[in-house]
Amino acid sequence: MRRAVSSWSDRVRLLRRYGWHIAQCAVAAAVAWGVARLVLGHPQPFFAPVAAIVSLGLSYRQRLQRVAEVTVGVALGVLTGDLFVHAFGTGGWQVLVVVAVAMVLAVLLDAGPLLVTQAGVQSSIVATLAPAPAAGLSRWLDAVVGGAVALLAAAVVPGSPLRRPRQEAASLMEDFASWCRDAVRAVATSDTGLAYATLDRARASEHRLDDVRDAASDGLSIARSSPWRRGHRSDLLGIAALAVHLDRAVRNGRVLLRRVTVVVRRGETLDGEVLGLISALADAAEELSRAISAKSEPERSRELLGEVAAASVRARVGSSLSSDVVIAQVRSMVVDLLELTGLDADEARRLVPPAERDDPPPRLSR
Repeated sequence: MRRAVSSWSDRVRLLRRYGWHIAQCAVAAAVAWGVARLVLGHPQPFFAPVAAIVSLGLSYRQRLQRVAEVTVGVALGVLTGDLFVHAFGTGGWQVLVVVAVAMVLAVLLDAGPLLVTQAGVQSSIVATLAPAPAAGLSRWLDAVVGGAVALLAAAVVPGSPLRRPRQEAASLMEDFASWCRDAVRAVATSDTGLAYATLDRARASEHRLDDVRDAASDGLSIARSSPWRRGHRSDLLGIAALAVHLDRAVRNGRVLLRRVTVVVRRGETLDGEVLGLISALADAAEELSRAISAKSEPERSRELLGEVAAASVRARVGSSLSSDVVIAQVRSMVVDLLELTGLDADEARRLVPPAERDDPPPRLSR
């Protein structure tokens, strides 16, 4: 039952994410059918809506390429089917040969998978359902209509997909802060279950990073294809670069949380100043999350991170291996988060004062 509820909530989340794509495909399919039927006079223009749907898909990426591949694939398939049917008629062996020939020609043209598939599909359709040359030509025109409608539809995009990359990054940064707070609470209360649950949440965040990358990539595709959204390109490029540093911060966070589980499992303790470093890092991450979401300058985040870096130098080193690992990881994460604020690697490292013993932490499973 728990799996079913979780699965259902994931499906609802996906439906919210793809709702606009579905509506866009449905409208484009109906418009493409109407143009092919009412303007061109084709009695059964079923490939016009098909071409529009395939060209738009459920992603904003590579729409122009998809339109080109569908149109060229249909042209190649129709041409191959028409020539073969005209020479040899229709039948089972003819379908076998014409599909193979069309797909081989597409591969020899160094075509993409979609173009090769469309060449094979259309050659088989022409060889079975549309053996007359005129019918084959109308099918190719349907593909052109569907692709043209898809291009027009692709230019009409709401602002929400352009805001989503920033929202996803801010949400993940907020989760990062909650992991740090729960880690402190797990150590303070010797709560093994909380320590491992927090580590599991952090490990399960990999798909969230993928969401940030995918959202940024979709946004860039929108900015390139829609004439009304090109002003967002610089912001989306910044979010795409931010995803790299976000990934590093999350990975370093998982190393720290793994050490926290060791501390709690073994009944070890961490100094109050070490736990304070983790709490201060959570405060800085929360502030950075707000700055990312509001699209504002993260000056306050840099100040808080600078305070964490300064406090890490004062933390006592050598009391235990776990304490040293946590201090080293906090210092690494400060650099990661400073880079998230827009600093380059050298600037970020300069803001972290050298410690008396600043060895890298041991390599642990993430």
